[in-house]
Order: sequence, then structure tokens, then C-alpha cells
Amino acid sequence: MRKTTGNTGADAATRSRPGPIEARGTSPHFTCKVFPDYRAMSRAAADWLAAEIERKPDSLLCLATGSSPALTYELLAAQAAERPELFRKARILKLDEWGGLPMSHPSTCESYLRERLVKPLGLKRDRFFGWRSQPADPEAECRRIESWLQRHGPIDLCVLGLGLNGHLGFNEPAPALRPGPHVARLSRTSLTHSMLRGGAEGLLHGLTLGMADILRAAKALLLVSGAPKRRPMRRLLARRIAPGFPASFLWLHPSWTLLCDRAAACGMAVPRRE
Repeated sequence: MRKTTGNTGADAATRSRPGPIEARGTSPHFTCKVFPDYRAMSRAAADWLAAEIERKPDSLLCLATGSSPALTYELLAAQAAERPELFRKARILKLDEWGGLPMSHPSTCESYLRERLVKPLGLKRDRFFGWRSQPADPEAECRRIESWLQRHGPIDLCVLGLGLNGHLGFNEPAPALRPGPHVARLSRTSLTHSMLRGGAEGLLHGLTLGMADILRAAKALLLVSGAPKRRPMRRLLARRIAPGFPASFLWLHPSWTLLCDRAAACGMAVPRRE
């Protein structure tokens, strides 16, 4: 397990035993909102992010990729085009990356974020940071990311998607979760991810921030969309924290927001606010 600085509850949480533990009432500031469809959810998420960036212009945003946040980022970029000052000081950090693919590969998180946010926003090189997808030494790359985050963090806003198996980034289900940046063995779920439709030749592993890194973010936003996410949503809302379902650790986060569409929440009793 990679060591991280500080002795925080986040670190302790990632070392919990495999069995589930009850977590009711552990998030002092949790909000959930259900929207009619994906577009409405994405619009609300873009508005939420814009408001947070306006409140703290030099925010460090740690961003996930995939289908759930795609429209959110496009709508956020559209807002910024009308309000150029919005992103003048904001910074973006990639949550994770597909290890082994060339950086220019259409399936990488690099290509995804450059297309949807970095280029539309005209972000300078020093305000977009993240994993190299083909590092000569993956462990050294983890140390590089860890060092950068120690110098430039903490994360202000972390945008996440819910994996079908409960993963967050490449924090995959396991007997214990890694707290800091690490090389991840990809699950079968991740290997069939929609981002890999552009091909996965050369894919070796995942590179990701750890669960403690996510839990240290000042605020977290989880986006969940589509009927296939009903099952993991149901498990998330059970609030039973276990490393076999990494998203459950969000119940230990001090301030997180869940936005979902009706398809993902269909038939479930979804809490609104705590």
C-alpha cells in the first residue's frame, strides 16, 4: 500500500476490513437530486460546477471521464465561452488514465478532456495536469502525481461517475482500497468500458488517484445516469461501506452531491438532503 502524508480518517477508511460496516449519518453535508433525463441532470451539474468555480476562481477540479459527465463538460465549456472569466484561473487534474495507450489515442482520458474542456476553454498547459499514459516507470509516475498534488492541492471539486461494479476512477473492488495514486489492475467491467470502443491494443493497467485522495477533496459530485446504473445505485444507497464496492466510501466524505436521472433512480427511495 502506498503511504500518504497525514493520518486522516480517509486513510483509515481505505484500510477497513472486507466486511460491510453501517454508515448511516456519516456524511454531514449530503445532497441528492433526481432529474427527468440525462440532459436535465447534465445542465444542473454544469450549473453547479460553474457556481462553485465562480465562488473560488482558482479551484482545482479533479475530473473523471466516461459517458456520465460528458454532456456536463460540454455544457460547462459552452457557459465558459459566454463568460471567459469563469475559467481564467481554474485548474484541471485528471482523476485517472488508461495505462499503456498512447496519449493521443482517442480512448485516453487525455483525449477525452482535451476535446471536451481543455481546447474549448483554451486552458494553458500549466493549468491542465495529469497522468502520462505510457510512463517508463508506472510506480515513479504515481510518485510524481502524489508529489504534484501535495504541492498544488488540495482538490476543491472532484467530479465522479459510478461504475457498474461500484468503482470510482480505477479504484476497483478489492479486499482493501489504496489511499493514494497507484497502478490498478483493471476489472472485467473496466475492460469493457465504452471509452475503449476506439480500441484497447497496448492497454496494460489503470493509473488512478486513490480513495483517500478523493475523500480529501473539499467537495465531490457524483453523476449517475441510465437504467444500467440502477443496480449499483441501489447498492450505493444502502450505505453499507465495503471495499468491494468503492463508491460506498463516499458516505465518509464530508460534503458530496449526488445528481442522477430518473432512469438510474427508477423505483428507489432516494434521499434528498442531510
